Amino acid sequence: MRRTRLGRTELEVSVVGFGGIPIQGVDPAEAERVVRAALDEGITLFDSARVYTDSEEKLGRALAGRRREVVLATKSMARDRAGMAREIEASLRALRTDSIDLYQVHNPGSEEQLAQVLGPGGALEALHEARGQGKVRYVGLTGHSRPLLAKAMAGGQFDCLQLPFSPLESEAREDALPAARAVGAGVLAMKPLGGGALAKLPEAALRRALELGADAVLAGMDEVGQVREDARAGRAEGPLGAAELGALEAECARWAGEFCRRCGYCKPCPNGLDIPFLLLIEAYYTRYELRDWARARLAALPKGYADCQACGQCEARCPYGLPVPELMKRALERVR
Repeated sequence: MRRTRLGRTELEVSVVGFGGIPIQGVDPAEAERVVRAALDEGITLFDSARVYTDSEEKLGRALAGRRREVVLATKSMARDRAGMAREIEASLRALRTDSIDLYQVHNPGSEEQLAQVLGPGGALEALHEARGQGKVRYVGLTGHSRPLLAKAMAGGQFDCLQLPFSPLESEAREDALPAARAVGAGVLAMKPLGGGALAKLPEAALRRALELGADAVLAGMDEVGQVREDARAGRAEGPLGAAELGALEAECARWAGEFCRRCGYCKPCPNGLDIPFLLLIEAYYTRYELRDWARARLAALPKGYADCQACGQCEARCPYGLPVPELMKRALERVR
């Protein structure tokens, strides 16, 4: 497995990392088997989050006794100092470690949330305090809004940026990636298979995301076969060949009219729907098969797919021309 240095940090990581979302859907014994297979394949980067239900606990159990071999990353949606401090302690317990290599502020969704994180009494203060205590080595940022991420990275407070980045979704090369590179921050690609959309060509998709500018890709895995298949991308040398690239481009073209990038330009919905999140729930339900997770998130929302009035305002705003009302109708039929 090829390795790389993560930006200005001293963290050397495998170019294919382990994304911690899918193991929520398997039992602890199977999760341990999958994680151990990843270690055997040379994967050294493991990423989770406080909101990924029992993902941290499963990783902590599976990595017991092999902590020195890996780079551990996790993240929290806490925005204030006290909340982030509690989350860090919870992550340390769940991951069975006394230090987390990369702790990330998870997905601030607005200017106001970002200001809270960075301001007095914000989450960043807790992360700096934990870093001074040796509980956290480096501080990162994750998110989906490219303009917001670019603005946040320009300040230089974060050592690493994690964002959706794949052959289907590489627009971050225009803004967020240059902002991260300008301050020496590392770049981790989440959803490098387009949230499962490119699952038919995993090796090609992962390799292409690396070619396009990510330091490492975080591929979600919940089967040993997936681990072995994804790991091949980390051992391949040189760029994709013409045939592989052509097949990948054809697969991307197939998704052009329905792949939501969660850019948020469709908002606000006049009927109060969180359109990007609703489409994300449908993707997790159908592509990741995290059905219980998806149902729980859907039940917690004040408005669901059935509340779409097909007014067309979102469709007119979407820079990618997605038929949003039709996607909502389809999601209503799929997510049961």
